Amino acid sequence: MSKLLIVESPTKAKTLKKYLGRGFEVLASVGHVKDLPKSKLGVDLENNFQPSYMVIRGKAKVMQDIKKAAKAADMVYLGSDPDREGEAIAWHIAEEIKKIAPNVKRVLFHEITKTAVKAAIDHPIELDQLKFESQQARRILDRLVGYQISPLLWNKVRRGLSAGRVQSVAVRVILERDREIKAFTPVEYWSLTAEVNAGKPPVFEAKLHRVGKDKADVKVGEEANRIANAIRGLPLKVGSVERKERRRFAQPPFTTSTLQQEAGRKLRYTAKKTMATAQRLYEGVDLGAEGTFGLITYMRTDSVRIGDEAMASVRAHVGEHYGAQFVPEVPNAYKSKKSAQEAHEAIRPTSLSYPPEAIKKLLAADEFKLYSLIWNRFVASQMTPAVYDGTTIDIDAGAGQYTLRATGSILKFKGYLAAYMEGKDEVEETDEGKTLPDVREGDAIKLEKLTPAQHFTQPPPRFTEASLVKELEEDGIGRPSTYAAIIATIQDKGYVDKKEGRFQVTELGEIVTDLLVEAFPQVLGVQFTAKMEEDLDLVEEGRVSWQSVLQEFYVGFKESLERAHIDMRDVKREEVPTDIPCEKCGKMLIVKWGRNGSFLACSGYPECRNTKEFTKDENGKIEVVPEETTAELCKLCNSAMTVRRGRFGKFFACTKYPECKGTKPITTGIGCPEAGCDGQLTEKRSKRGKTFFSCSNYPTCKFALWDKPIERPCPQCSAPFLVEKYTKRDGASVKCWKPDCDYVQTAADAPAAADGDGTGTGGPADQSAGNV
Repeated sequence: MSKLLIVESPTKAKTLKKYLGRGFEVLASVGHVKDLPKSKLGVDLENNFQPSYMVIRGKAKVMQDIKKAAKAADMVYLGSDPDREGEAIAWHIAEEIKKIAPNVKRVLFHEITKTAVKAAIDHPIELDQLKFESQQARRILDRLVGYQISPLLWNKVRRGLSAGRVQSVAVRVILERDREIKAFTPVEYWSLTAEVNAGKPPVFEAKLHRVGKDKADVKVGEEANRIANAIRGLPLKVGSVERKERRRFAQPPFTTSTLQQEAGRKLRYTAKKTMATAQRLYEGVDLGAEGTFGLITYMRTDSVRIGDEAMASVRAHVGEHYGAQFVPEVPNAYKSKKSAQEAHEAIRPTSLSYPPEAIKKLLAADEFKLYSLIWNRFVASQMTPAVYDGTTIDIDAGAGQYTLRATGSILKFKGYLAAYMEGKDEVEETDEGKTLPDVREGDAIKLEKLTPAQHFTQPPPRFTEASLVKELEEDGIGRPSTYAAIIATIQDKGYVDKKEGRFQVTELGEIVTDLLVEAFPQVLGVQFTAKMEEDLDLVEEGRVSWQSVLQEFYVGFKESLERAHIDMRDVKREEVPTDIPCEKCGKMLIVKWGRNGSFLACSGYPECRNTKEFTKDENGKIEVVPEETTAELCKLCNSAMTVRRGRFGKFFACTKYPECKGTKPITTGIGCPEAGCDGQLTEKRSKRGKTFFSCSNYPTCKFALWDKPIERPCPQCSAPFLVEKYTKRDGASVKCWKPDCDYVQTAADAPAAADGDGTGTGGPADQSAGNV
């Protein structure tokens, strides 16, 4: 009996073929095989939103191979990923082969191990129509928004822009944080910290806690100094001592969202890199003599459930490697979110027979780091709490006039911390590790020093990838499996930049978001977007029909769309007057919108084509950016050249523009290292706004680097130049540009690095000057 298994990934196909052996043919669909057409809406608005699917361009050969194999097979198993997208892939393949393959079943692989794969094959199921319809409703919703709002933006702002039902809301979340930061007014406050001595070690710190019976709230320096002078003249004694045992409990094993957050905090991985690395660990890693093995369970899950077999295994592992006192009497239980699919498990190692250190040499560096994170978090999730001895000492100054408080916390039993410590989004002040002397109520205290200190309240921080993922999840925007795509898309479209690892909305992103919020307040609403996710869950549960969800959405959306065509602000044709005269013709300059953002242009256009860059001060006043005339001469007319900024960064332009259109790249003065190339490395910007350096002879030469080159030969291999590199974790360093040379200068005196996001992802191998 011949059998055919169809999965999504070629890598997974190879792994499964080894497990299943003879009698099985395993093919990969390489993702979706059918989708809505690119050239038109593809949704019949007059016929209950019926979609028109077609085989994706470039997938005809894949479908042809699948049909040929399906026709020859006695049984076809559809083994695409066990989620909504995977169900849609399976459904579309089933539709294509139903006339030639009557025996079609669905199989779900939650982990790629020999045992799990054979169990899935032995217990196939029917395709899940409700799960497919939920995915279909999401796809149509996204198409209705994207294909009907995007042309509106082309007309009103700039051709080529796009809007997304979820992505646009994510940009709004970042923009609102940006504006919250901009509008923030710091408030002054003061602290008073005393260094005190109880006559026994150690000397410790205590802070002003109460003034009389009220909580201390010192606003100005005069008040702080007055209180400090008063306390200095008062007797101090211990007012109360509270000793309490405090327990800190382990966190659950990872879900998709928490894995992305923690990998961002601890490893500086982007959500995209985290998911790509997890995919490889799930699909199978070559362990040499052991064969190919899927090291982790399916990485797209909202569930924190642990299966019985895995639970027994991890509890035995904890007892063997850490001791019986680290094993809780009853397994730790964690509650999944309401929307979680409990058929899935949390992200965990598929087997505890492969500790990270034991297979480190068989894994790529990023795979090892992420696998270690998943392993340690899983093991820690089934360990006893950490136990602290916490002490709070209140020091009375002047019979209740003032109270100073000292807190200390000493780790008494490591518990789960022996295996794992979770990361934090922001640095937090903690009393952990602070020891306090053994004092009793009434003991005299000597004041050694009292220091008033001025502080100002701080605005909320800009989002990192980790904190943005956390915010999106808390707001119910999208699903964890979509976060990586959302974050990548809003950067690719130029709506947000990432600077020093934190997101900031661009001028384009701000303009587009404001237009969309005004025209489509419901679609761009956080609560509405979260409700839509809940409605899609209801479709999967069979409680509402997918058509009713679309109908409810489209009634209001259609009305907003019709109004927007008439009422939306026309940024593309907008001209904002200024009181700045044109130095070439005397007419006033106006603010216009162009491909690279706002700029100043002469109101006498087209007779006068003078343009200027400008900035705005804190009050919104426009200030012209003076032209940077250089010693460079134009090759066309021999006139002086100035520095201009274009879509992909700075360049030299002739000062006689527009009469002369001569341009020239700004080079670093460092020659391209490619053999036979006489070009020089030039600074450019990618579509995401990230700086990179490529050869001036592009596209003939496609050499490119992310890191800034330094005109200094490598002392180790004599390469013609080094590069500056900067990451948040390691700081600045200078390295050889050659991948096979390990020269590194990591001292604190290393030069500052070029612009970058510190993620360490990507690279010039597939990011040449033409496609970065």
